[in-house]
Amino acid sequence: MNESPQQYTQRMVGHLEGKDPLKLQATAPDRFARMIRNTPASLLRKSPAPGKWSIAEILAHLADTEIVVGYRLRSILGAPGTPLPGFNQDAWAATMEYSNRKPQDSLRHFRAIREANLALLKRIKPEQWKHFGVHSERGEESIEFIVRLIAGHDLNHGAQIEAILNSGKKSRKAKRK
Repeated sequence: MNESPQQYTQRMVGHLEGKDPLKLQATAPDRFARMIRNTPASLLRKSPAPGKWSIAEILAHLADTEIVVGYRLRSILGAPGTPLPGFNQDAWAATMEYSNRKPQDSLRHFRAIREANLALLKRIKPEQWKHFGVHSERGEESIEFIVRLIAGHDLNHGAQIEAILNSGKKSRKAKRK
């Protein structure tokens, strides 16, 4: 999908529709774990289309993105206005071999880092939510905004996982007929 940084941002935040971003982030690890429970390894590793990530790759991406988010939050808190570098998610997926990562390991890493980031957010002062960094592609992003963006990011990838799971169920039903 070719979209501008602003279109990407609007699409991610658009998933929230009045939902509490902190609650969504807190429940995401369990939600993803429930989604993939009892899913055959072959389906977890199946790409839905050429150039599209499998569930295993999505989970690895979520874990690595959470590391980036934690770094950005801490950078902003330590030096408000700090530059926030973007990253090439496809290069990371290739270099870090997302396709070879074990989905349960990625989910465990995601959970641990997410819990650490949420614990940090619970400790910050109300005025710190407005502190921002300057993203290399999207411009100023406050801590408050990053929390909303990442909650939308979770929902976006959750929908992708559901679509893969649903297509896998349809394929298995068709094979049984």
